[in-house]
Amino acid sequence: MATDHLKEPCHVLLAIDGSEHAYAASALLQDLPLPKACSIQAISVFYPRDAGNLYFFTKPLTEIQKVFENKGIPISTDVLAGSPAEVIIETAKANPTDLIVLGAKGLRATLGILLGGVAQQVVEYSNHPVLIVRAPYSGIRHALLVTDGSPHSQQAVEYLGRFRLPKGTDLKVLYVLPPLSLHRAPQRPPGYPVSPSSAASFGPESSSTVSTIEEEEELEGKKLLGKTVDRLGQILPEGAGITTSSLLLRGDAATEIINCVKTYQIDLIIAGSLGTSKGKDWKLGSVSRKLLHYAGCSVLIVREPGQAVDHSL
Repeated sequence: MATDHLKEPCHVLLAIDGSEHAYAASALLQDLPLPKACSIQAISVFYPRDAGNLYFFTKPLTEIQKVFENKGIPISTDVLAGSPAEVIIETAKANPTDLIVLGAKGLRATLGILLGGVAQQVVEYSNHPVLIVRAPYSGIRHALLVTDGSPHSQQAVEYLGRFRLPKGTDLKVLYVLPPLSLHRAPQRPPGYPVSPSSAASFGPESSSTVSTIEEEEELEGKKLLGKTVDRLGQILPEGAGITTSSLLLRGDAATEIINCVKTYQIDLIIAGSLGTSKGKDWKLGSVSRKLLHYAGCSVLIVREPGQAVDHSL
């Protein structure tokens, strides 16, 4: 049964600059089954030196405003002066904002880069959930929820009660176990001299211990995935037609996630902003940065308002 927080209003801040990625962000937002109480604040930010070219900032806002108004979704628009990332972050702070949506790259993006400076700064310094949308956009059919068992990744799970995925979305839940090399005992090279100390280092007892550790990790991983899938069953809207399944992999977190994106043709990744998994020394924050740059799809980074920002992201 869905929880009461599903009925909460949804306030979205949409940043528009006329780029193909900005239009992709608007298209993705249009595809979401937004609650009736949802309202959208669309803003376009210009540097003061560009004040003479306001038409180029107001035109895309006017186009997008008509689209959402035709859908019966309340939308307000503003053209604001200042540093884009700073204005977006401060506007979100000054208003009740549940989600910031913007394109991965803007009009001024350097050719060949995968993530623009504005998008990167907003993700790193805002304490709101941020959805970075990458063009070309062709809908959300397959989504990937990444969890590491931390409170921050649990926030991402709970946020899916408010972030309504399109009907029929295939949602996979992924947990990545640490690489084997972190625990596996080294194998003795051929001809390695045997001594009591080296025998203890390379002997069967340490291999047995390593196997036990790996088995315990896998059990914990499966348990976490089971609890997460069960929780999603409680908070996802009834009748949404969203199918959930779990994936347990082992290796470098960012590499495994990016491989999953390619293998399962993922359109959207959902992840917490950071978190340490059972004392293991990998932060989802550092992984998030790699995903934003290299995953090749849209990424939703969930950070609750008021949560401290980790600038190591």
